[in-house]
Amino acid sequence: MAMKTNKGKDALFTEINITPLTDIFLVLLIIMMVVAPTFQSTDSSITIPEINSGVAIEQKNATVSVTKEGNLYLNGNPVSEENLTDELVALKETLEKPEVVVKADERVKSAEIMKIMNAAQDAEYKKLIVAGEPLSKKEQKDLKQNAEKIEG
Repeated sequence: MAMKTNKGKDALFTEINITPLTDIFLVLLIIMMVVAPTFQSTDSSITIPEINSGVAIEQKNATVSVTKEGNLYLNGNPVSEENLTDELVALKETLEKPEVVVKADERVKSAEIMKIMNAAQDAEYKKLIVAGEPLSKKEQKDLKQNAEKIEG
């Protein structure tokens, strides 16, 4: 682009006007600042997903149930955390498939589930299934009543 200068000769215009470029970047920055908070999620908005369809759990597996108080039951029989591995090893011989199903109350901390996973791994189970539906109050009540019958 040629332009007139004070020298009277045609000279090339070598400077770039960056004002429009700066305006575009500022507009993009403002848009990102406005939109970015909508991508953040808060812990209060997290909900447990519900299962609409899935495979039914066979009752032939070793089922470990955990109540909201933290009591453990293996196939409906009360078991302590220390004896869980031994009980799983003893039960493994009677099962068709070495699988453990974990049913827990929705208020049980994940650390308790990890302890069950470690016990299943120590007992050399090949598959662990975490039930998608939490342990209902009725099921917890039934487990407690069955445990009292066994003890009494």
